[in-house]
Amino acid sequence: MSHRRSTSPLLGVLAVLAALFVISPLLSVVIRVPWREFWSTLTSNAVRESLYISLQTSFVAAVLAAILGIPLSWWLARTSNRLARIIRTVCIAPMVLPPVVAGIALLAAFGRRGVVGEQLYNWWGISLPFTKTAVVLAQVFVAMPFLILAVEAAFRQANEGLEDAARTMGASPLRIFFIVVVPSVRPALVAGLVLAWARSFGEFGASITFAGSFPGRTQTLPMSVYEIATYDYRQALVVSVFMMIVSVGVLAVMRDRWATGATR
Repeated sequence: MSHRRSTSPLLGVLAVLAALFVISPLLSVVIRVPWREFWSTLTSNAVRESLYISLQTSFVAAVLAAILGIPLSWWLARTSNRLARIIRTVCIAPMVLPPVVAGIALLAAFGRRGVVGEQLYNWWGISLPFTKTAVVLAQVFVAMPFLILAVEAAFRQANEGLEDAARTMGASPLRIFFIVVVPSVRPALVAGLVLAWARSFGEFGASITFAGSFPGRTQTLPMSVYEIATYDYRQALVVSVFMMIVSVGVLAVMRDRWATGATR
C-alpha cells in the first residue's frame, strides 16, 4: 500500500509562489510576442548578423573551455591540497562576479594597457579589446566554471580501478586519461560542454564591456536584443523568445544527464 507524504500547506504555498515568480515573466514574453512578425524579425539583417556572431563565438568558446577546463577539472578532482582548493574557488568565481566586473577584469588583464595585453601589444602589435577575439575570451571566462563544476564532479566519481588496471598493463598517464578516464565520464563531458556553450551563447555583460557592441563585428544576439529594445519593443520580444526557446531546449535535452550525475 502506498502512502502519500504529508506536506506543510505553508511550504506548498511558498513553492507555488516561487514557481509563479519564475514562470510569469517567461510566460509573459510568450504571450506578448508578435508571432506574425517572428520570422521576419529573425531574418532581418541585424538579427541574422548578431545570430551568426553568437553561434560562431559561442562554439569556439565552448571548445576552448573544454580544452582548458577538462585538464583543470581532472587536476582539481585528483588533488586535495590547499592550493587546489584555492584555485578551484578562484576558477569558479566568474559564476558569481557581476558581469561588468568580469569585463573590467578582462580589460585589466588583456586590455591594451593590461597586465598581459600591454605585452602583447608592445611585442607583437596584438590588440584584443573590442574584437571578435575579445568576445570569445569573455565567453570562455564566464562559461568555463560551469564546465569545471560538471566535469570535476564526474572525475571524482570515476572508477579508479580501471585506471590502475590500465597502468599495470603499461599504459602511459596520457593514454589512460584519453582511453580510460574520458570515455567513463563522457555524459558529464557532454553536459559540461553544452552548459558552456549555452552560457557563452547568452553572455552579455562581460562581452559588451570588453568587446563592445559593434554590429557585424562584435555584436552578439544578447547585445542586439538590448539595442533593439531601445527603439522597437516588439522586435525585442521576438528575439528574446527565440533565445528562451534555445535555453529551455538545452535544459530539456540535458536534464536527465545532470539529474543522474552524468556518470552513466
